[in-house]
Amino acid sequence: MVSYKKLILRYAEWNFPDRLKHSLEDYTEVTFRLLWQRQILFLSALLITSLYFDPVISIACYALVLFSEGVDLTVAVGIRNWQGNDPKTCRKFLLLTLVSTLVSATAICTFILAIAFQQENVGHFTPLFFLLAASLFASMNNHKLPVALALRLTVYAMAFVIIAFLDVVRFHPPLTSPVWLNFFTILFALQFAIRNSLGFLRMYKNIKRQMNKLEREHQRTRQALEAKSQFVSTVSHELRTPLTSIRGSLELVLKGLVGEIPEQAKSILEVANRNSVRLAHLIDDLLDLQKIESDELTFHFENLNLGNLILDCVAESAGFATLYEVEIDTKLPDEDVFVSGDEVRLQQVLSNLLSNAIKFSARGQTVEVCLQTQNGKATTYVKDSGIGIPDNAKEVVFERFSQVDSSDTRKAGGTGLGLHISKMIVEKHNGTIDYTSRLGEGTTFKMELELF
Repeated sequence: MVSYKKLILRYAEWNFPDRLKHSLEDYTEVTFRLLWQRQILFLSALLITSLYFDPVISIACYALVLFSEGVDLTVAVGIRNWQGNDPKTCRKFLLLTLVSTLVSATAICTFILAIAFQQENVGHFTPLFFLLAASLFASMNNHKLPVALALRLTVYAMAFVIIAFLDVVRFHPPLTSPVWLNFFTILFALQFAIRNSLGFLRMYKNIKRQMNKLEREHQRTRQALEAKSQFVSTVSHELRTPLTSIRGSLELVLKGLVGEIPEQAKSILEVANRNSVRLAHLIDDLLDLQKIESDELTFHFENLNLGNLILDCVAESAGFATLYEVEIDTKLPDEDVFVSGDEVRLQQVLSNLLSNAIKFSARGQTVEVCLQTQNGKATTYVKDSGIGIPDNAKEVVFERFSQVDSSDTRKAGGTGLGLHISKMIVEKHNGTIDYTSRLGEGTTFKMELELF
């Protein structure tokens, strides 16, 4: 014969560490979550039984139940505070949990049997109802640790059998007597409680299996995202160094510092230089996007004069505006406007809005930059009189790798990442970015930040 202790140890070894530790933790969380609900049920049982049965016995049994609750809670606190992962401690907590379960089930059954023994009439409706309710409560909430549930239901089943045989032993009735009807009804209720427990156990195992599957899928997805991020970062960094050399060399050649260039070769070199600049912007955007998605983009918030920041961005964009023969008109309030933000990142947003407005404006047109304050907000407007944005393009504008005009003949090139990155940056500042547009009349982008 294998002893009960050896069976527990074998159960622990079979389940540890993947399942048993999680089962103990889940079982413990239920203990804490239903603590006050159990106390209300026990107190209600005390009040009912004190009114219709011996109050002294009821109070004594209630005290025994409270003692068992203290044992349960002590073990649960120990499991919750346990940070280790060693099999020996896990087996110890399993044994303690089973002991506390045995104490709790015995205390509850003692309470219920005390009521049954005080009843002289046939039926024992009240104690049987309490016992069935306790069995269903255990089935619904203790299935996370099957061995504890089995132990608790074993004790409850013994109480069912004792109550069932109580009147049979007392009255020795014939088989046609209502006593035997009650006896078989009690056995039916017992098997119902057992079947109900098995149903909850199967449901819990299915849910646990699905959760484990989702966890594995989550791990694989996270690993794939990390691999993608590392790939993008590595490729971008590896491209940046040779591209910098290429751009520098092309600029030196185009400036005539290495000798005079034939006109036919100069146009080809200018195309190469423009495309190298576009490629550099694409690499920068990819790196920023990768950092945003992996939450690695750092922000250094400080008290910024937004008006001065706008003037700096306009000054930096002046050369680009001259290339497109577009003017920039700036309108700022007389007083200084301060916001809390990262200077480099907000400058990146404003520069992107300005470059887009310039690219989509016709020669001779004016891009307007305006700053206003209202209701504790600082709102920056960048308005152009260009081709505008179609009404059905609202969801596309701020998406990554998206262009409102994605044809091969579009006027302005770009990566399709600028506005997406700008939106992410503004949201990190607890701000908003949006636009209004009318096709053929122009577009106004609006960035709203909280005043400092």
